[in-house]
Amino acid sequence: MEYNKSSIHRLKRIEGQIKGVLRMMEQGKDCMEIVTQLSAARNAIDRTMGVIVSANLEQCVRENVEKGESTDHLVKEAVNLLIKSR
Repeated sequence: MEYNKSSIHRLKRIEGQIKGVLRMMEQGKDCMEIVTQLSAARNAIDRTMGVIVSANLEQCVRENVEKGESTDHLVKEAVNLLIKSR
């Protein structure tokens, strides 16, 4: 699968968030501030996973439709993948 620039950009932003959290920890910042930033990073990761899974699902469905194959199993696999990631 080819990943679009948007997904890569999202992950680079998350990387920046994590580096920021590390700096906050090194500076001895308050626990609530750190947990808030970690929660934001986790939510960003969850959204990025959703974007990647949905793009992959769309591509797989198109390929199966072109081949005249069923797509039901693809949707189930995508949902299971998202559920396992939680």
